[in-house]
Amino acid sequence: MGLKILNLIIVLFLPFLMLGVIKKTKAFWGGRYGASIFQPLYDFIKLIKKDFVISKTTSGIFRISPVIIISSTLFAALFVPLVNSSVIINIPAGFVVFAYILSFSKFFSLISAMDTGSSFEGMGASREACFTTIVEPAFFMLLASVMALSGNFTFDALGKIIENSGGYGILICIFAILVLFIMILTEGSRVPVDDPATHLELTMIHEVMILDNSASDLALISWASGIKMLLLSSLIAAIVIPQGLNLGVSTLLYIALMLLISVIIGTIESATARIRMSHVFEFVFVMSSFALVVLSLVVARMFGG
Repeated sequence: MGLKILNLIIVLFLPFLMLGVIKKTKAFWGGRYGASIFQPLYDFIKLIKKDFVISKTTSGIFRISPVIIISSTLFAALFVPLVNSSVIINIPAGFVVFAYILSFSKFFSLISAMDTGSSFEGMGASREACFTTIVEPAFFMLLASVMALSGNFTFDALGKIIENSGGYGILICIFAILVLFIMILTEGSRVPVDDPATHLELTMIHEVMILDNSASDLALISWASGIKMLLLSSLIAAIVIPQGLNLGVSTLLYIALMLLISVIIGTIESATARIRMSHVFEFVFVMSSFALVVLSLVVARMFGG
């Protein structure tokens, strides 16, 4: 019970710290001191206190979408291995439930943007939907391949790649981590796929979808985005951090890895520019290519090669 409470606390508060570390890293590489790493939490509290500004063209869908988005994201977190590879709700094929709950959240974010009646936000929703159609098949391909090695169709299989894949284990781990990291950049709307700091029409994806949201609605959507980034990073932790460690050591390693991923994301955003929209699909397709490599390695391990 204590471990589950710890995991809940991490899900609720660590996303703010990760976003703060990303901004602090970008400030460091830009030669600035930057805001506190707790600034995203302060911004969240400030937005909660503000009054709504809602367009008259919107319907009830726009009003309920932020609550559905954050609720779905928090529910999806119950199926993901966090500290000590512990899952709050562990069921067979939990990764399928996880993926479709997040898709449910994505669906409401798309129709919420279109409900505003703005062609600008509709453009962002169209782009987001296109990228999702590439990301999700690669994600399923990766997890199905890894889980086929052990015959265990839960996220526990991620921590047993080395144990079940023999000499192919290191390669499978490397490509699996690359797939998940590209997914973090894509689903988290980070550079080079998107830039959360820009407001240019030709480059906006996620940010344009939430232009009409304000106050607590905007706070909940931003929080959900941070939680999603934490959950995908936790899948990398399930691969990297050995199972069976002491709870204290496992917790420290988990938090350290989450912060390291945040530093890497901040460094990428400081060292690279957002790529052209016509080339974003090529970048996202790299995730599919790596997932196919994982599938090939798994087939070679299971059937010889």
